[in-house]
Amino acid sequence: MHLLALLLLLALVLPGIAMAEPHADDVDPQRQTELEALLYQDCGSCHGMTLRGGLGPALPRDRMEGFSVEALAHIIQYGIPGSAMPGWKALLSDAEARWLAEHLRTDNRLKTLQQD
Repeated sequence: MHLLALLLLLALVLPGIAMAEPHADDVDPQRQTELEALLYQDCGSCHGMTLRGGLGPALPRDRMEGFSVEALAHIIQYGIPGSAMPGWKALLSDAEARWLAEHLRTDNRLKTLQQD
């Protein structure tokens, strides 16, 4: 009986949690343009203006596809302790971090480091 109550509770709570999660679609088009500029300029100061690497590693699309949107957004928001990667939470909303993460995985100008 306790299992049934738990399942019912989860059925009621989980949809609300999913709806509360920020979505990249919540970022308006003007801000998306600003975020793309931030990526290729500010992030590019470490990752290279074309994301081919520098102080930080290269961020080609084929490498970014190996990470979930949630993992990339977390790295963007909180940085990587013990590395030069800072957290951007003070400057970016959760939805904006998710937009950047999705952009890196799907619309990234740098598809691969492989030579064609």
